[in-house]
Amino acid sequence: MKQFGDVYRNRRVFVTGHTGFKGSWLAAWLIQMGATVTGFALPPSSTPNHWDLLQLPVCDLRGDIRDAGAVREAIQNHQPEIVFHLAAQPLVRHSYRQPLESWSTNVMGTANILEACRGLQGLRAIVIITTDKVYSDREWSRAYCENDTLGGHDPYSASKAASELVVNSYRSAFFPRESDPLIATVRAGNVIGGGDWSEDRIIPDVVRAINRKASLEIRSPEAKRSWQHVLECVSAYLLLGQHLMSGRRDLAQPLNIGPGPDDAWSVSEVLTALKRYWPELRWHQSEGVQPHETRLLYLDSSKARSLLHWRPVWRLDTALAATAAWYQKLSLTDKPMTMEQLSSYLDCAVKEHHSWVAP
Repeated sequence: MKQFGDVYRNRRVFVTGHTGFKGSWLAAWLIQMGATVTGFALPPSSTPNHWDLLQLPVCDLRGDIRDAGAVREAIQNHQPEIVFHLAAQPLVRHSYRQPLESWSTNVMGTANILEACRGLQGLRAIVIITTDKVYSDREWSRAYCENDTLGGHDPYSASKAASELVVNSYRSAFFPRESDPLIATVRAGNVIGGGDWSEDRIIPDVVRAINRKASLEIRSPEAKRSWQHVLECVSAYLLLGQHLMSGRRDLAQPLNIGPGPDDAWSVSEVLTALKRYWPELRWHQSEGVQPHETRLLYLDSSKARSLLHWRPVWRLDTALAATAAWYQKLSLTDKPMTMEQLSSYLDCAVKEHHSWVAP
């Protein structure tokens, strides 16, 4: 099966945050395509964790992206042809408890990556992952577009918006020439899938509550989000990387990646759907005052559809079924079905004639 024009085979790929949820899925897909992958990240933040379960043949470097010297040394030593930057402090409520950690990681960490890439021979593309929460919270009923105002109420959202400004500055000031690497940012919404054990995320919270035989406490049952499987985001990252490496300068900009409006569901709708797979699932709403979070947030991904010819493969009901199956199989066998689900996802993409894959 030919994926992304076979551009990743034998390529030197540098992934920050490879021990995290999305980073580990990205590393697994890159290895499946024959890439030579170097990862740079902190140790996994939970036990169990997806990274350790996968046991991938990756050059596994441990370090903090706030350490400019360590970042520079890692990138210089491994001479990547493309960099995917996913390492971040990714949690809203944690950012309220530790705001300086979010600011230093998400802003200076991004600057350290870009600074280490300056003047690197052979580097052709840099893909920086941010979030749908970079937009100024207007509580609009319409989807956010890439040219909407950046902002952020909480330290996580604001620090990710600031990292977008860092990227734009570096792109303009230090990577302006035709021969320089092309840099893009990707803004994605709420991501689900097997292998996530982060705090304050709906699927890991469901799994933990079921394992404890407890009722799940939720903060905002009517909050509406765009939900998508992790493979949807990763496919977009890889497709964007392919085109940047081919010299598509029109893609060196921010891009939204999200499902269609039909897959913008409330938290309570997601939980109701999950009861089909976990009938024992129960939940209740939190009491007391909670930190501010936007109640309505989804993205307009028409630019990615137009310029990248990217579109989702799985609808949300399929993504929820795959996610539940992943955790259920792990509980029975202690083995992740990550590669099995990647294969199933690729089969669906072929059947639906997606541009980036061919039999």
